[in-house]
Amino acid sequence: MPTELLTQAAAVLSAPLAGLGALLAVRLRRAARAGAAREGRLRGQLAELEQRCAELADSAARDPLTGVANLDGLRRILEREVAHCRHRPPAQPQRALAVVLLEVEGFEQVTAEHGRGRAQASLRDLAQRLGLEVRRTDTLGRYGGTEFLVVLPDTDRAGAVTVAERLCWTVRRHRLLDWSGAPWSADPAPGGGNGLRATAGIAVLPADGTHPVPLLRAADRALAAAKRAERPEQPERPERAQARPRGAERHGNLAPCAGSGPMARAGATRTVAAVTGADEVHA
Repeated sequence: MPTELLTQAAAVLSAPLAGLGALLAVRLRRAARAGAAREGRLRGQLAELEQRCAELADSAARDPLTGVANLDGLRRILEREVAHCRHRPPAQPQRALAVVLLEVEGFEQVTAEHGRGRAQASLRDLAQRLGLEVRRTDTLGRYGGTEFLVVLPDTDRAGAVTVAERLCWTVRRHRLLDWSGAPWSADPAPGGGNGLRATAGIAVLPADGTHPVPLLRAADRALAAAKRAERPEQPERPERAQARPRGAERHGNLAPCAGSGPMARAGATRTVAAVTGADEVHA
């Protein structure tokens, strides 16, 4: 008799316990699904925040006018590349690193003749064109004004000279944004070209320095030496100024020159201006 009572009591109690267990299992599954959904939403929000942070970081490292790297971005990239060169395994050879400091002259005349807006648009277009002349592993950025800096990993002095000459050639031959619709000639003869000129200075690691600051100073000294090496400006003879056709003073291919043009200083018609390495500069 007692055994039968215990069995009946167990049967009576087991039914609500089974129902309670099933209810608990359902609630646990719902909580798990809700937790997974909440985790998915949080992961999506985190990914969106990371994307926005990356976009902000990229925007902060780019020059707003030209779209290439700005000075802060250039410094960070140069510091990173210098660190890669300095912190190498002892068994590996020294990595090469070069920088090219490029100065473009002639936009003052563009501003004077066509306004600041068009001059800035032309500078932006030229910067984008220069960016096509370097490798994906290289970095072209605006150093300031109309100066550009190129960071060249795994590049020795000879390779940097080749890049500098190509950039100078591109500056001289590039067709600026044209609002006149007049014919364009890239030939450096009178009546052709764009009125711009370029000079470049080169520095390499470790010969010219093992830190970013000495490298930049060496490139700046090389650029100054290259500019001094160019022939001095020659004043134009009065008879040539009188013989120049009307409109010849207008700048480059924005309004094609009929004569040598105001920016055509001695040596300015060359497709490549002076390129000087830091080792060629004597204090």
